[in-house]
Amino acid sequence: MKTNVLITSASRKVNLVKAFQQALKMEGGGKVIAVDIGPLSAALYCSDVAYLVPRSSEERFVPTIIKLCKHEAITVVVPTRDEELLLFAENKKNFEEFGTMVMVADPTVIRICIDKLNFLEFCRDHSFPVPATFSLNHISQNSFPLFVRDRFGKGSKKAFKVRNQHELDLILTLVEEPIIQEYIEGTEYTVDVFADFNGNIISAVPRERIHVFGGESFISRTYKNETLIHDACKLATTLHLIGHNTIQCFFDDEKTQFIEVNPRYGGGAHLGFAAGANTPLFLIQLLKNKQVKPRIGDFSDHYVMLRYTEDIFIDESITHQVNTFD
Repeated sequence: MKTNVLITSASRKVNLVKAFQQALKMEGGGKVIAVDIGPLSAALYCSDVAYLVPRSSEERFVPTIIKLCKHEAITVVVPTRDEELLLFAENKKNFEEFGTMVMVADPTVIRICIDKLNFLEFCRDHSFPVPATFSLNHISQNSFPLFVRDRFGKGSKKAFKVRNQHELDLILTLVEEPIIQEYIEGTEYTVDVFADFNGNIISAVPRERIHVFGGESFISRTYKNETLIHDACKLATTLHLIGHNTIQCFFDDEKTQFIEVNPRYGGGAHLGFAAGANTPLFLIQLLKNKQVKPRIGDFSDHYVMLRYTEDIFIDESITHQVNTFD
């Protein structure tokens, strides 16, 4: 039986579309359907089927996606944008009623992940190390440098290194709900952790974030370290994550300090695919009720990803041929 995959907010996620297309070829076939709000999204033109849909902020978004899933006989929905994760989590059972799975954790988990303050509190409550956090009245000159970020910020937006009180005063006028933490000079890692629908960890691939632009890794290197892998898997299990997740942290070869969790595919996730943890393939196999054995640590070490921008050229008339699904 063929498997059909729906990737939402497809945007520039061409590599993710291609990874699922390749996985489907290896597992009996199927289609990758990509959706976005506008026709100038590159991934739409690499998918097998493409539609325009309402913004996730519109009330008709979820009913439209449900209708689309029925129309295209979607097997699994893969949400890729933070703002839509909670919507899918809250409506997951509505999709499952007609046989469509959604790769998203339960609402309580998503609320912890999308709110950085909630995530910090979760980590403290469960004894997971995080960078020290300061209240305004406990900051002295010796506290600097500091790192200030927005409670609900994405990527590198509204995230700043602050060197002194003057800079702090300025940044606080720009960030609505600031979280003020110690600035850590250590190496930052993303750990791609994949779990089945029961939360059992299948794979975990740490990658060093060597060069980051706009919050996304453009140069990364896999790093096989038992402590880092163990800590990330422990967090994922305690948090009850499912599917593919990107766990961000600092690691100094002894201690892991967690920053945040994005419970979705990240921009650099395909380094893990190439290194041996093909999570799109794992997901398709799980959906076919195949046994997917844990392969934690089973990937190529010191494998390097050099991302670059590739151009797609199309006649403008083609953009008018992408159907709006409504």
